[in-house]
Amino acid sequence: MILVIDVGNTNIKIGVFENDSLIYSWRLSVKVVRTADEIGIVLAGLFGSANIDMKSFDGIIMSSVQPSLNYTMEHACEYYLGKKPMMVGVGIKTGLNIKYSNPQEVGADRIVNSVAAYRLYGGPCIVVDFGTATTFNVVSEKGAFMGGCIAPGIITALEGLVNNTAKLPRVEIVKPDSIIAKNTVAGLQAGMTYGYTGLVKYIIQKLKEESGCENMKVIATGGLSEIVLNVDNDKIIDIVDRSLTLKGLKLIYDLNA
Repeated sequence: MILVIDVGNTNIKIGVFENDSLIYSWRLSVKVVRTADEIGIVLAGLFGSANIDMKSFDGIIMSSVQPSLNYTMEHACEYYLGKKPMMVGVGIKTGLNIKYSNPQEVGADRIVNSVAAYRLYGGPCIVVDFGTATTFNVVSEKGAFMGGCIAPGIITALEGLVNNTAKLPRVEIVKPDSIIAKNTVAGLQAGMTYGYTGLVKYIIQKLKEESGCENMKVIATGGLSEIVLNVDNDKIIDIVDRSLTLKGLKLIYDLNA
């Protein structure tokens, strides 16, 4: 079995692969003050509930956008699981040609998602990850990571609005009955859902235009992708794969193991 770990800005995604099948996955909240022992205890509980021996993994791979957690996660894996994780970063084989002015600046999550999208669904493609930030990544037909753009995630945008206004409440992000809202809650919901869908549609349209390929597949990951799917009747997104990052980590592990 292979353990894959993606440390994001908000969540830590954990997956267990047996051969090429994802058999278990979990999400933990990111807490930079956790110690390696606390993480080990959490992992013991998760693996115990699935009847998995903590020392039974053949290998571990990890990507991270939280440098302050890297040492803690590595130490927890070595001490409790008996394996040092392979880290996605400089020098690791991904199968992608990174066409970026400084490849070291590209977030590991963007590379991992692009690897999975290209290997599983083919290129050219646009990969959209709806997370704390929403990232748009372009992969060419021949498997080159061409770059992309970064926008605030929808929850991040909503929190910024609520935290900087006196009377606007936190609301559930759902599509209201009408964009012409009759109350503040529906007004916020309309602005966030319709406005965010417009942002996603326009960026995807411009990426296709600049790439010179109007029929690029659009692959999305992240739970908030459902918001865009449910707002507009136009088919903005072709494929939603909630486990794209975990699958990408397994593919990169296989390339390097």
